Amino acid sequence: MNITQSKKSVFSWCLYDWANTAFSTVIITFIFGVYFAREVVGDETIGSAQWSFAIGISGFFIAFLGPLLGAIADNSGSRKSWIFWLSVLCIVPCALLWFAMPDASTSHVILILSLVVIANIGLELSQVFYNAMLPHIASPERVGRVSGWAWGLGYLGGLSALAITLFGFIGLGDMAPLFPVPKDNFEHIRIAGPFIALWFFVFMLPLFIFTKDVEIKKLPALEALSKGLRQLAVSVRNIKNHKNLVTFLISSAIYRDGLVTLFAIGGVYAAGQFGMDFTEILLFAIGLNVTAGLGAFGFAFIDDWIGSKKTIVISLIGLIIIGAVILMIESKTAFLLLALGLGTFMGPVQAASRTMILKLSPPHMLTQTYGLYAFTGKSISFLGPIAFGVMTSIFHTQQAGMVSIIGFWVVGLIILLKVKEVR
Repeated sequence: MNITQSKKSVFSWCLYDWANTAFSTVIITFIFGVYFAREVVGDETIGSAQWSFAIGISGFFIAFLGPLLGAIADNSGSRKSWIFWLSVLCIVPCALLWFAMPDASTSHVILILSLVVIANIGLELSQVFYNAMLPHIASPERVGRVSGWAWGLGYLGGLSALAITLFGFIGLGDMAPLFPVPKDNFEHIRIAGPFIALWFFVFMLPLFIFTKDVEIKKLPALEALSKGLRQLAVSVRNIKNHKNLVTFLISSAIYRDGLVTLFAIGGVYAAGQFGMDFTEILLFAIGLNVTAGLGAFGFAFIDDWIGSKKTIVISLIGLIIIGAVILMIESKTAFLLLALGLGTFMGPVQAASRTMILKLSPPHMLTQTYGLYAFTGKSISFLGPIAFGVMTSIFHTQQAGMVSIIGFWVVGLIILLKVKEVR
């Protein structure tokens, strides 16, 4: 394992989180999700359900491709080339969202959702290879804090992108935006697509310039594919011998499904349940990213101190308690304050889960294990968004959908308690 990477190399690796989190924050959660439901579809309840279904559909493809690509990469050695092309698969559809006009016709809605599905597939699959680079850039006693720093930097990246979107293109109250973008056909909202695509591309470059890749095994593509498929089949058959890892994969799949759903509908929920406009949603999102970033940075040291499992348990309990209280309030101000508390525990769950996989994975199949991590998460990831959509549609309130999210966290926590933090 290579643990001699320079500080510049480690920082460049972390900066990739800064680059890609802007897509999840601005496009999936807070800007385009709200714009799609409110202005394209014209019905926030129906639009939020369709948006959730689209995120769920992307999960099917990610679940199938994640372990397969991970097995191939374990035999080809290279990580960075996979990250680059999968990032491009996200960046190009993201830029094309400029053409997402306020048109509720079936063909147009399908086109927009198809672009979102493709972009989300590219983003999530790139994470399989990105996460697998962690043990090659950080020593064992520092993987927790490096993972946490990267998540924290990611939230700050999302915060910065949101701030630029707010002050640069949309404006705040009576304050005019810095760039005079027309508003006749929501150009000031649609420009977020190409802007985030450019952001992602520019800030991912340091990873490819300064961070060292693992040694490339130089197997021909077909041989790497064949060997990867055989090795994946063996790993799947033998995974039963790693019951501790299997238990964690099941647990993390469930509680991460709750997080995925929250990320996908957070902005839509704020808009529909509390009547927030775009400016209020952006301010809410900025505050949420500040607390999430602080939580990820703060818990990064706690991860290395008390362990990844305890860090996840504490964070899930915090999410469950605050989420339950949110269901019982009607005040917009109270919601904003509680949501900021919710953000504090979001980052640590993700960062510590990434570290936990590293601790539980057999060293020879690390990328495959991250692939299986993606697979187990995405194999049921459609359940969270679809459960939210179904509950919202049945009860005609988004609070019913929120109940399903908390349920995923509770079940995931119960299963997690059975996991032993040993490799």
